[in-house]
Amino acid sequence: MKIFLAISLALAPGWFGGWCVFAGQASPTLTKAKQEAEARGYVFYTNRDEILAKAKQEGKLRILVNMEVPTLKAAAKAFGQRYPFINLYAEEITGIEMVQRTVLEMKSGQAKDWDVFYASRDLYSEYPPYLWKVDLLGMAEQGVLQIPPQIIDPKNRDIGAFYSRLVVSSYNKNLLPPDRVPKTWEDFLKPEFKGRKFAVDIGPRSIASLVPAWGLEKTLNYARALAAQQPIWVRGVSRTLTQMMAGEVALMIGTMYHTMRRAQLKDRAGVLQHVVLEPVPVYFHSEQAILATSQNPHAALLWLEWMASAESQKLADEHEPLGSSHYFKGGAVEQELRGKKLSWVNWENHSNLETWMAKVTEAYGFPKAEK
Repeated sequence: MKIFLAISLALAPGWFGGWCVFAGQASPTLTKAKQEAEARGYVFYTNRDEILAKAKQEGKLRILVNMEVPTLKAAAKAFGQRYPFINLYAEEITGIEMVQRTVLEMKSGQAKDWDVFYASRDLYSEYPPYLWKVDLLGMAEQGVLQIPPQIIDPKNRDIGAFYSRLVVSSYNKNLLPPDRVPKTWEDFLKPEFKGRKFAVDIGPRSIASLVPAWGLEKTLNYARALAAQQPIWVRGVSRTLTQMMAGEVALMIGTMYHTMRRAQLKDRAGVLQHVVLEPVPVYFHSEQAILATSQNPHAALLWLEWMASAESQKLADEHEPLGSSHYFKGGAVEQELRGKKLSWVNWENHSNLETWMAKVTEAYGFPKAEK
């Protein structure tokens, strides 16, 4: 999917209220933050007006991001209505094959036409050497950019993740009575659920995301126990939810909340339901950064800032649907998680998820999806 729109860059509301625009000489705090950033090799701006002026001179922006088509279209439209002078060219990146290809292009220098790039968690360690070292975290903390500091990687301070994903389990209410719906993760291991009674995606991200709460050993033991239940092995949540609505599958463990909600919008019979099991696996999504070869880095800064705005987050909830960051207060994801125990794949564990997934797949016994 490609979008080519005239985009304007101006002020957009942040999550924390009004803008902090610094004119004239920087305060001692800002000066110190700039010095510390530069000592670490990062670019740091003390004045947002300078970023805005340079973005106006650039006049265009090219982004390659992991956003679903409806969300990307809505974001581009809203961005265009707000700002008058940047031409935006946007593409959606989908699937591990495309991620691997774009990483190779980045390494070979063939990705130099892009400004904003998707930093996939599956190959996360590959990106930092090829990114513009701009201190997003420092500028967010100082209010130069209106971005919640929590969504920026404290180790790689030039990468932000603007959405969250949370894991639920789905079922057909006509095939599974309320009293039999699992209330805990361990309930899936009951004898009554053995022998093709529920579906498991061979993609292990949902189960691997339990490691922060449970630890690796308990999670792998649980994966082995799931495999011993002889489940229906599937590949892909959306297709399985369609089968569930058709009455072919009664129950699925570890579905994405936003995917389940999207399927519910198509469920005219109203049979598709979900249950939130604690600890609730939650991880970052839509990681974005600016390439070192960017021709429009300041316009890119303003795009990242806009991605963190309340307007952008509400569009994600509307069009994903329910795809906002769990740090967005009042957003659909934050409300769903309120008061619940989480298994949070935070920035400290973000780069470990790929390894955990490989270990869970091994614990499953390397299953293949059934035809």
